[in-house]
Amino acid sequence: MPSDPLVAEHVLEFPGGYTRTTGPVIGRFLTELRDGRIVGVRTADGLVLVPPLEYDPATGESVTEEYVQVGPAGTVLSWAWVGTPRKGHPLDRPFAWALIKLDGADTSLVHAVDAGTVKGIRPGLRVRPRFKPESDRIGHITDISCFVPEVTTMIAPVRIEYRIQPGRSLARFLEGVRDGIFLAGRCTRCDKVYVPYRTTCPECGSTIGEELELPDTGTVTTFAINNLPDPRAPEVPFVSAYILLDGADVPMIALMGDIPAHEVRQGMRVKAVWLPPEERTLSMTNIKWFAPTGEPDVRL
Repeated sequence: MPSDPLVAEHVLEFPGGYTRTTGPVIGRFLTELRDGRIVGVRTADGLVLVPPLEYDPATGESVTEEYVQVGPAGTVLSWAWVGTPRKGHPLDRPFAWALIKLDGADTSLVHAVDAGTVKGIRPGLRVRPRFKPESDRIGHITDISCFVPEVTTMIAPVRIEYRIQPGRSLARFLEGVRDGIFLAGRCTRCDKVYVPYRTTCPECGSTIGEELELPDTGTVTTFAINNLPDPRAPEVPFVSAYILLDGADVPMIALMGDIPAHEVRQGMRVKAVWLPPEERTLSMTNIKWFAPTGEPDVRL
């Protein structure tokens, strides 16, 4: 019988911690971090290195003693997403490791970006450091808890209440919708059929006197897929479509339902899905949406 594999557990530890001197260049950088500032050092060629180095990586020459405050804001150059943080990571939630080029610097540093979700991080994103409270800073790179995106959007709740009084033609049309009927008007001069019902012809200006009922079936002429939530929509994404009712000469806009958004197409035959009669009011919400009939598509 196979035996269990031998396993030996080891611990490597420096009691009291591994101690090293920082030197004048890195020491200055860490001291400034403790005070809530980020500095770089200038090379003989005028480049600003952040984090600062003691020697110019291009020439090997010692850097100057000129320190330059940079940032604090910067730009993300590249990033890698950490979906499951580990114990030693700077954040206990998903975050990104990113190369950040601070304003005024010629090199970039690596640090954590608290972007919220992977969709919130991208090259070119503007970020700022989030420093630990002053009493918790010790002169270490972790004195910056992380970088966070600059505020570029805000949510402003918008709500307005108003009342409208429909005209005679719209009121008549809504009465029909309440009864499960699409009322249209026919122009006796140019023979165009308009839905919703109206009392004057927009093409020739004639008075429309003839009222007729149209079926609740039609054809999708064009449509748009929407990815923002709408309380009237069956789901997200949803489709709003222009539907040419059978017998009409102009399409009307309505929602599509009972079909995945990506399957809606021009020429699709559809039928209105109504609320139960006892739930209807003088409103277009009596039509939940239009759904496919299963008939062959119409060539437009």
